[in-house]
Amino acid sequence: MKKYSLLFIIGLFGFICVASAQDVELKISSNKSILSIQNNDQDLLTSPAEGLWSIATDWKDNWPSNWNHASMESITQRDDWTIVSGKLKLPEGDWILSDAYHKEGDKIKCIRRFEWTGKTTLDKVTLSVRWKVKATQTKVFLPGIIYYGNPSGERNGKDNVAWFHGMPGEVAMFEEHRYPMPFSSLEWKSNNKILGAALHTIPSPVYGGNHFDQWWSLGVSVNQDNTELLMLSGPIAYNGKKSVAKALQTDSLVYGDTFVKVPPGTVMEKTFYLQAYSVATMGSGFEKPLATSLEIFQPYSTEGLPQYKEIVASKFKFAKSRWMEGDHFAGFNMYPTYHKPQIVLGWAGQSEAPGYALQSLAAELKDESMLSMVQKSLDHICTSPISENGFPVVYDVGSNSWSNPDPVSEGQAMNNLALAIREGRKNKKLNTARWESFLTKASDVHASRILSSAWNPINTAEAFYISPLIVASQLFRNDKYRRAALKASDYYAHRHLTMDEPYWGGTLDATCEDKEGAWGAFQGFLAAYELTKEEKYLLWAKHAGEVTLSYTVVWDIPLPAGRLADHQFKTRGWTGVSAQNQHLDVFGVLFAPSVYKLGLYTKNESLQKLAKVMFRSCGQLIDSYGSQGEQIQQTNFAQHGEMSNVYKLRGGYSERWTVFWITAHFLHAAAQFKEIGVEP
Repeated sequence: MKKYSLLFIIGLFGFICVASAQDVELKISSNKSILSIQNNDQDLLTSPAEGLWSIATDWKDNWPSNWNHASMESITQRDDWTIVSGKLKLPEGDWILSDAYHKEGDKIKCIRRFEWTGKTTLDKVTLSVRWKVKATQTKVFLPGIIYYGNPSGERNGKDNVAWFHGMPGEVAMFEEHRYPMPFSSLEWKSNNKILGAALHTIPSPVYGGNHFDQWWSLGVSVNQDNTELLMLSGPIAYNGKKSVAKALQTDSLVYGDTFVKVPPGTVMEKTFYLQAYSVATMGSGFEKPLATSLEIFQPYSTEGLPQYKEIVASKFKFAKSRWMEGDHFAGFNMYPTYHKPQIVLGWAGQSEAPGYALQSLAAELKDESMLSMVQKSLDHICTSPISENGFPVVYDVGSNSWSNPDPVSEGQAMNNLALAIREGRKNKKLNTARWESFLTKASDVHASRILSSAWNPINTAEAFYISPLIVASQLFRNDKYRRAALKASDYYAHRHLTMDEPYWGGTLDATCEDKEGAWGAFQGFLAAYELTKEEKYLLWAKHAGEVTLSYTVVWDIPLPAGRLADHQFKTRGWTGVSAQNQHLDVFGVLFAPSVYKLGLYTKNESLQKLAKVMFRSCGQLIDSYGSQGEQIQQTNFAQHGEMSNVYKLRGGYSERWTVFWITAHFLHAAAQFKEIGVEP
């Protein structure tokens, strides 16, 4: 780490603390009682004018009230720590307050200390951390929750997601354990410059919380002429509603009275980090705090995680248990036995995915039935009828019929089929003729649609066509497919890079900002770069990849008693689903190989290490059958089971919803890692 020094200047206007040799600076002006974080000599983050510390001592209208403020009274330098202290006098006694600041690279670390010296217990306290930027209508980025306001989510289902406009009076506060990467960040324009600021937290439960398992909250609040990056000791709010949790797929539940009871002698501390920085282009202000979150939490240890070979063997065992075959069909059942049997392509079914993965993994799995399953399943998939708009992806065993076309599933199915053909051409025991005919017809249809001047996709879903069209262009030496893929790449870059419209629409049960939409673009841009080696595609892949990665949990969230705690479950490497569905799932295992590739191409070893953790960590909770559930309730959110008590949602696990993608993605990712030459 680069060495630096802190220089104190004592003059007429008090103490000024300047950090040298780095862009970010900590500045203290004692005459104004304001502390600021500077970048290139410009104040970007400042403490509130009313005082560095703010504590509420009452609760009214579902929100903290009776706010009291305290300013700095002394400044001390101890080695490379700057310590500012103050006192808040209340009728019941005094709060002794201090902040200890320490510069770490391009961020400022702070340990805030609250000590209650009064003789009586304070029953309704709210502690805070508040930092302001001189702007409103800022672009807000809360990982896994709000992406530049969630405009698409709000437009398509206003009550389904948290949204944010940056207008005075708006508050968006969420439980720390809801954040995969625990930071809140802002992006805004000032004097023709693009600026950014972020507040990172070290998450923790609140001592003395009024509720069991009450945690600190993190988010943003907008005043008349400024926006606050804010932490509170419990209160949460969003979409104009205070003291409610985004607890259900389409609704909220009351989560109130989140104050703290503070007995005499209580000492509480909270650690956080501050960043202030310039932003190169609109829509990229989240990138610096994302990299910093990885730096802070270092989620790279694989110690205690399942082994790669055990995961692959278990998932293959479970895949075989889903195999079904009859006179008119053969393939992998999407559902457990208590559902109507269906062979479903793409998205949640992924029945075509083993056609590629099992070929690649045949040498290590050593099962004589594998190639037969590959041939039969892909041959059956190619019976799906192709029309001028595409092909249906759901095969019903009972009625022997295909239905339900959709671009997400079609694009994913085409990609898996293209990879299967590429592998199959190397194997004389497989006949790829039917697969090649199907992929050619599907590629012709979708390339023609995309190259048409009338092509106007609704959302990011059709980005899933980019990668298969690129592979098909190579397999069949077809320039039309190449041109269509690159047109789609250029289109989606133009549409999403500014984040005026973040990537969205990649799942079928949520019409909002989601990691799957970002993943579709990430996969496509990466394929375009590998095809052309043009730098712009790598830059686009980095942007979409980091949006996708922002749903990845970088810390191990402590969990209350329940199924997850029973297994000592570790959350690092798992992914949140979308702005609407706030649980965790194993989807990150699918794009882990692409994260590794991005790390290779950008010379970022952290991404390479994280990709391995993502695969290994997602192998937790595999049972003796090789099965896993889909929904991990790391926060106050659920989609299955008893959902009426918001205080009992966290720590739950929906293990019966075992749709086939949970298995297929592991096998697919293992095959992708093998291509790269990496064993996680």
